[in-house]
Amino acid sequence: MRGKVHGVWFRDSCRRMAIDQGVAGWVRNRMDGTVEAVFEGPIEAVARCVSWCRAGPPRAEVDGIDVREDPAEGTSGFSIW
Repeated sequence: MRGKVHGVWFRDSCRRMAIDQGVAGWVRNRMDGTVEAVFEGPIEAVARCVSWCRAGPPRAEVDGIDVREDPAEGTSGFSIW
């Protein structure tokens, strides 16, 4: 995710959304000012998480996201890095 995504509780809000949806994975801040997230779970739940990322939490200003599908890694739980 690009935009105003650091310092706005993006990662914790993303973690809560993923847990609510029953999705595993992780989210982290990147050195370039973006946020990166990986979601694994039922396609509909993952789609809801990706949709949420397009806006983020109330104080975020998401300018865009890049989405790609990769093979599942068998992740369990949801972590903030």
